[in-house]
Amino acid sequence: MKNIALRTLDGIDLLGLWIGLLSLRILLGWDFFESGLEKLHGHNWFADIQERFPFPFNVVPPEISWQMATWFELLGGIALVVGLATRFVSISLTVLTVVAIAAVHWPESWGSYGELMQGYVFTDSGQGNFKLPVLFIGMLLPLLLHGPGKLSIDAWIRRRCTENPVNSLNASTSLVRQTVNR
Repeated sequence: MKNIALRTLDGIDLLGLWIGLLSLRILLGWDFFESGLEKLHGHNWFADIQERFPFPFNVVPPEISWQMATWFELLGGIALVVGLATRFVSISLTVLTVVAIAAVHWPESWGSYGELMQGYVFTDSGQGNFKLPVLFIGMLLPLLLHGPGKLSIDAWIRRRCTENPVNSLNASTSLVRQTVNR
């Protein structure tokens, strides 16, 4: 009975490396890409809130900030879905999300923890709305620390780069011998 339970848990763990991390990448990638599309087709409102950006982002011209945010979200969203440069993209989107929390989603004023937590919601009722970006950071963290999972371009590149060159050379030599002997 113990072996069945352990094998079941091992199977679920393996499934998580294939499907679990892929699902995080797809959900996050879709949402960041969608946000980038809104910026790409929308009006630049960063100039209206530039003073709320944390340093050093508050000294970057709003036109550059807007373009950087737009393209990090668009390209980062695609990269997450396919699992390319996942750790770099995850840290980049985490920084972008922290800036968004500080500049857009954080309550303008609060005097107690209770007042601050009124902004931990999915609505914009005047007390902030930082719940969703905090959840995004929580979803990016496993991708940053654990990597993209097995169904990713990063995993494929890693497998290719860590193949034993001696085995690859022997396999190539064997293939050449088979071809010559025919």
